[in-house]
Amino acid sequence: MNAIMVLCLLCVSIAWGGTDTRWRGFNLLEMFIYAGKPTPGFQESDFQFIHEQGFNFVRLPMDYRFWIKDQQWDAIDESKLIPIDQAIALGKKYQVHVQVAFHRIPGYTVAKPAETRDLFTDAEALRVACLHWKTFAKRYKGIPSRELSFNLFNEPGQSDAICSNYVRVATALVEAIRSEDPERFIVADGLAWGRFPVEGLYKLGIGQATRGYSPMSISHYRASWVGTPSEYPSWPPAALSSPLMGPGKKEANKVYHFQNVPACRWTLAPARVSGRVTVRVEGDGKKLFDFTVEAGQGEGWSDVVYHQEWKISQATCKKMFSFEIKEPVKDLKIRIEKGDWIGFQQMVCEAGSQRIVIPFAGSWGVESPIVAYTAKGFLRAGKTQTGAEYLREHCIKPWASARQNTIFVMVGEAGAYRYTPHAIVLEWLEDNLKNWQEQNWGWALWNLRGTFGILDSEREDVVYENYHGHKLDRAMLELLKQY
Repeated sequence: MNAIMVLCLLCVSIAWGGTDTRWRGFNLLEMFIYAGKPTPGFQESDFQFIHEQGFNFVRLPMDYRFWIKDQQWDAIDESKLIPIDQAIALGKKYQVHVQVAFHRIPGYTVAKPAETRDLFTDAEALRVACLHWKTFAKRYKGIPSRELSFNLFNEPGQSDAICSNYVRVATALVEAIRSEDPERFIVADGLAWGRFPVEGLYKLGIGQATRGYSPMSISHYRASWVGTPSEYPSWPPAALSSPLMGPGKKEANKVYHFQNVPACRWTLAPARVSGRVTVRVEGDGKKLFDFTVEAGQGEGWSDVVYHQEWKISQATCKKMFSFEIKEPVKDLKIRIEKGDWIGFQQMVCEAGSQRIVIPFAGSWGVESPIVAYTAKGFLRAGKTQTGAEYLREHCIKPWASARQNTIFVMVGEAGAYRYTPHAIVLEWLEDNLKNWQEQNWGWALWNLRGTFGILDSEREDVVYENYHGHKLDRAMLELLKQY
């Protein structure tokens, strides 16, 4: 790294508060999704609570439709930005850093409905997106970066169009901000919904943000808005990762391996399926069984969704598939012969009086280890990973290059939905928090109040404490305060 780059990054570090400042807090969702009505504004009591409990950060994920005129995306009504002004003022009052984030930016969102034009391929969408950020940069110029930062937009995916254009788009947005406010500290989310750093952005001297949602079977168990397998969560993670990827995917996890399998009856219980998929089972190189399913076709399907951007249907499969393994096999392989991907809730091996259930963890693109049969059932070959080791491998290790290049990294969103058992959430969350603390990464739970949060989370397995009319999850609060 050259001296100019080091100096640039040092200046940025000083601007956002120095390396001793680690942001820890929550997302506040008052402007998260526009539903045709103006926002009631951010609540002072949230800022007061966050400060009193020892936290120092809020991220404001916002929908640009809150501040445009008559649904014209390039007509900005600055009077509608007053709630943001008030949030920034509350942050200053309570010593809480405010990060303004475009959750829906002109031309891109992970929410529904999708934008009608594409930020990554449409020059007009990029022009309008730059206009919005220039407006914000000009409006808030002079507020120090220790009080206010910008997060360009939420969770770029991993389509070819996004991957090939993200650096160009992010660079244009950064230049638009710096044309009005050269001193503003800026954070860009990593690719693949925040999973991977973007080395092409290192030269800009900005920070990057990842996510604290892995594996999805923990963080989004029974979440209706995501098309992930709904297998029951386990922690430390189950031996195998779901979904199983087809031969056309670049990701890993293309084959499940089982060693030393006895004669038994084997049952496959699928979860989410994408498109038409043929699954093949082989024992010592010979075909034992196969089956073909097509999402939403025939009986035994629920939650069918057609994705226009991929021109493919995805659905949850309610069928099960069983076959007999008549003779012991040394190497059993299960793979997709044709098709996109298929998730599994579990597999069941019945050998005599023994019934072994193999659960799955939802981790996209993760290589599944070889699983060996023992007297106690199927176990990973070699050392079993702890939860913290799993997270270091899949969530921390991919960001090694950012650390080597002294790039600021934080976890912009994290947490688990209300249906994941509370005891599992606390154990999983602590493993994450320990790792983030070791890396000096800041973090923000997805919400303070709501189904991922510590207030009014609607969990049915928590003994709540009454806190000024809210239901407080004291156990989760005290855990967060430790890290």
